Amino acid sequence: MNNGRATADIPPEPGWSSLDWQAPWLQPYRALGLQVSALERQGLAMPDLLNRLGDCGRRFVPQSALPPGEAYERFIARTGCIPTRENMHDGLNGLVWQRFARSKARLNAMQAQAIEQAGGVGACRGPLRDALTLFDENGAVLLAPDALWQALQQRQWQRLFVELRPLWQQAQLIVIGHALLEKLITPRKPITAHVFCPAQPWPIVDNIDEVIADALDAAHLAGKPFTPLPVLGIPGWCQGNQHVSFYDDPDVFRSARRPQPS
Repeated sequence: MNNGRATADIPPEPGWSSLDWQAPWLQPYRALGLQVSALERQGLAMPDLLNRLGDCGRRFVPQSALPPGEAYERFIARTGCIPTRENMHDGLNGLVWQRFARSKARLNAMQAQAIEQAGGVGACRGPLRDALTLFDENGAVLLAPDALWQALQQRQWQRLFVELRPLWQQAQLIVIGHALLEKLITPRKPITAHVFCPAQPWPIVDNIDEVIADALDAAHLAGKPFTPLPVLGIPGWCQGNQHVSFYDDPDVFRSARRPQPS
């Protein structure tokens, strides 16, 4: 059903070749992106295309492989197969699986276990599954000096992005959430990541996938250890943020909530 709109009026979804692989948020996926853009020309179905990128320990299959009534996460854990639709949302999810296989496998295992313990998906996901879903869809991890971390967690935006701006040369934000990557196909100032706050600070290392996976603890996640970060505020992520006035927008760069009086 198209609600009366002609098919020609609905803009086609962007393809892989339309993505700007030089964009900073796509940096971890750049090498895969060049492969997938070339494979797209062969007219492969999305699961086949993603499988061609390498072995992430899971196999991508058509969405029709998911049995009616079975939870998506539980099916992946049970079969090692990832149901995949013919859209960019699922394609980007596949790209994250290929780049951060251990972290995605850990998220999936925790989701499947939580579903099993609850006796099914249920009407309410609970705090752990909410946190897992948030990280999987909209999460990011920040590797940065302590001063940047402190400013971020206190939402001191002027300090974070203006006073401490040179420190961002020593920092890296890695976008994990595939829905967040999808939003960034069309960058807009309000787009905000939920940055995972680990129990212990992370170094900038080559094996970051292993580090992330090892930090995904159920008890810690159940407390929703995330802090919001408007990603286009990061130096180099948007040309407009070279001007200090970019951050004078309280609808985007919001102050921390004051604790309610007891």
